Amino acid sequence: MDFDFSDDQQSLRDAVRRWVDKGYTFERRRGIVAAGGFDRAAYGELAELGLTALTVPEAHDGLGQGAIDVMVAMEELGRGMVLEPLAHAFIASSVLTQYAPAELQAAWLPRIASGEALVVLAQQERKARYALQKCDAKAAPAQSGYALEATKSIVPAGDQADAYLVPAQLDGQIALFLVERSASGVSAQGYVTQDGSRAAEVQFASAPATLITQDGLTALELAVDTGIAALCAEAVGVMDKAVALTVDYMNQRKQFGVTIASFQALRHRVADMKMQLELARSMSYYASLKLTAPAGERRTAMARAKVQLGQSMRYVGQQMVQLHGGIGVTDEYIGSHYFKKLTQMEMTFGDTLHHLGEVSNRMQDTAGVFA
Repeated sequence: MDFDFSDDQQSLRDAVRRWVDKGYTFERRRGIVAAGGFDRAAYGELAELGLTALTVPEAHDGLGQGAIDVMVAMEELGRGMVLEPLAHAFIASSVLTQYAPAELQAAWLPRIASGEALVVLAQQERKARYALQKCDAKAAPAQSGYALEATKSIVPAGDQADAYLVPAQLDGQIALFLVERSASGVSAQGYVTQDGSRAAEVQFASAPATLITQDGLTALELAVDTGIAALCAEAVGVMDKAVALTVDYMNQRKQFGVTIASFQALRHRVADMKMQLELARSMSYYASLKLTAPAGERRTAMARAKVQLGQSMRYVGQQMVQLHGGIGVTDEYIGSHYFKKLTQMEMTFGDTLHHLGEVSNRMQDTAGVFA
């Protein structure tokens, strides 16, 4: 199998890396966190780079690219700990392209591609514990389409988004709806999360909603799997930078008159960090390549990838702090922010233990088929 990137993908990587290095410095990021954790201007700059249009079909003013291009872009954004939820542009474009009726695609996909509209997935409920089939939200037919009653938690940029993808019960099964933030009955309470990004608790009180598909669980699984693949790639970028920061610090910090990078025991710990990074990178590739596989195979692949990424993120983050010492957890030092980013990512779209259980259950189901 050829794992070389195309010239276009290398150009994409270079363009995103230049923007991160020059346009999204740590100082700018700190300012965005202080202002609330989301900057519409920064999201607009991502759109100007063409990233919001990356997976939107060409028929709707997009670039029509695939999962590998997303992976390349998200790795570079991870290096800069970019706060704006670009992954949700990929989630929304994927779900709308595959499940939404033509008129809904025409209304929203060009706006997503241009960066005019930020559409985010609002699936998490307090009692769900990452289980997508657990959904208390309810929808009922109304004069204008459907009315939605729901409370969704930890919605990325939930008080800044233009619309939400919301799963809800309809006629005894989960359906998927699009709800505009400006609609009546929608209220959002925003807050800054542990890694500095913005999220919100969003309530829908008889909010008017547009049906995307009645096969909501299948569409929701695709949405979450798209998010997992993007998160895995982003995490590789975060870890790559965390390892580089650690090595750079060890080559400067002196103890007993020599740099601590000369101590063999510490060098072995850095080697273990690098090994975890490369294991994560391989599973990120695996996740992106499996996004187009049949649903069952895709779901298993995402769970496997998230298990390895979760283990790697925890190890790399903790070792970075240990090898830095006290400075590694100070807010003034950039390394602590990479640690917080990795810690939060490990719990996003299901933590390691959840996905380990998913892998185990799927292996048992497979074993039962051949028993």
